[in-house]
Amino acid sequence: VPGSSVSAFGGGGGGGGALLPTTVINTLLHYASRSNDSFHMTYAELKPISDVLRKCSSPCNFLVFGLTQETLLWKALNHNGRTVFIDENRYYAAYFEELHPEIDAYDVQYTTKASETRELIASAKAQIRNECRPVQNLLFSDCKLGINDLPNHVYEVDWDLILIDGPRGEGDEGPGRMQPIFTSGVLARSKKGGNPKTHIFVHDYYRDVEKMSGDEFLCKENLVELNGVLAHFVVERMEENSYQYCRNKNINTSRKASSSS
Repeated sequence: VPGSSVSAFGGGGGGGGALLPTTVINTLLHYASRSNDSFHMTYAELKPISDVLRKCSSPCNFLVFGLTQETLLWKALNHNGRTVFIDENRYYAAYFEELHPEIDAYDVQYTTKASETRELIASAKAQIRNECRPVQNLLFSDCKLGINDLPNHVYEVDWDLILIDGPRGEGDEGPGRMQPIFTSGVLARSKKGGNPKTHIFVHDYYRDVEKMSGDEFLCKENLVELNGVLAHFVVERMEENSYQYCRNKNINTSRKASSSS
């Protein structure tokens, strides 16, 4: 697997340290949101993630699915924290690390197709008491929606914040984001320590795959904000013998969501 070794996992820091000044954070957000690249996030999408990072205890553990235009921004904003990136393209992950040695990037082989979303969700629900249970170590799981081939230490970290902005989501033949969404939900519910709550952001939430998977495995009851195409969930740690992803299947999303231009 390309990427850093366990000893380098902390990237730019371990213990505490001075936080980034607010003026620096605002400047980074300003320029990132005004990038000439057509695929960058808007300020309204960047700000909620930045706000969570700013309030996160140090060192903050930040897991990001997708190497994007914002990769260096996330690394910078999580000053003195652990930031790990997961991408579907092993060559790009290795290339990005070569360009930016401070970045911890790993590749993963997605085994899904967007066209299989409903079938895979149904399969996971049928396996909810064994392979696809909400609380488990996915390293030892054969759940079709679980990612079980990341470096071992990724499963041992209590992640404070997870951003799902990859893999590719367009087209029926693309892998879709069912696996990172399901995996993030399990990682959040299976935490052993740290903050019992995990902030999970899903980008491109207007698309069917993201919305169906998010509603099923992150749950409408946990949706705290919806800014345009970015959904913000807060998922709590659960007991080991829990066998239900969502407590209330009838919560209206619109009641919990807010829009922002």
